[in-house]
Amino acid sequence: MAAKIIDGEALAAEMNAQISAQAKALADGGKPVRLVAVQVGENPASKIYTNMQARSCQAVGIGYQLLNIPAETTQQELLATIRKLNEDQTVSAIILQMPLPPQIDARVVQMTISPDKDVEGMNPVNMGRLFFGGGLVSPCTPRAAVELLNRTRSDLAGLEAVVVGHSEIVGKPIAMMLLQSPNASPTVTVCHVATKDLAFHTRRADVLIVAAGVSQAKYLGWQRRRKAGETLPPPKLAPLISGDMIKSGAIVIDVAINRIPRGFDDAGNVLSNDKGKPDMMTVGDVDFEAALQVASAITPVPGGVGPVTTAMLLRNALACAGAFK
Repeated sequence: MAAKIIDGEALAAEMNAQISAQAKALADGGKPVRLVAVQVGENPASKIYTNMQARSCQAVGIGYQLLNIPAETTQQELLATIRKLNEDQTVSAIILQMPLPPQIDARVVQMTISPDKDVEGMNPVNMGRLFFGGGLVSPCTPRAAVELLNRTRSDLAGLEAVVVGHSEIVGKPIAMMLLQSPNASPTVTVCHVATKDLAFHTRRADVLIVAAGVSQAKYLGWQRRRKAGETLPPPKLAPLISGDMIKSGAIVIDVAINRIPRGFDDAGNVLSNDKGKPDMMTVGDVDFEAALQVASAITPVPGGVGPVTTAMLLRNALACAGAFK
């Protein structure tokens, strides 16, 4: 029997309807929600995200402003801008767009954003609150992954949960979220690049959450080296998690979003589509078709964790504005 596909689009639509009502209630009460995105310089990839943020905010009645400052801005100048936004009572929440120019330390800037306006939940204060099981906001992607899991199975007590990926923005927060219940948490194992025999761990997982982005990293690394003049064969971009690495009946949450080529020609170049552009596809870290035959439920990529992550960003903006105090 094929696995149930966990519909992130449907959950996001449900959340957005609630967010819209709450944003209206705040506005009617004289406290409109306003999210300010800070971007240093121009970046095509970042522009895609800011456009998406603007559309999402508009759809639910949240005010959105993109503050685009010059690429040559110094770290001290950026920190001064952040402090001014912290003090501005009309600003509910702040998001720092990545990447930043090399002269700026992203961690220092992130730490300067007020924890009460930190819509991504990445300030160390909010991370510390997450460790102790509470807090105003929490990182959006991990919260989305856990929300989809909880909507699929509410009772996780004693299950074996394996998280593949230990980044500060996804893997580590997911592990903390899974461990928040004092009596009903699963047993959590976190795997990473130094894990020996990854399949040993994934095959015993009742819950498998994968957030490594391996195919994307391999492709970008290959691309950089090719541009630098190296002669390299095309990278092997097979999914990190194959069907035989998944326990029968497991719930699989695929967090990764890998934008990779569909294939390469005999000369090792990326194949082109009918418009003459690189023929790219969006996939996760899990072999989706193979997992459908083994797992009990799985998130698709795209259409799984991604839409809920955006909804969580909007929900965090509400929290920063005082919706849940």
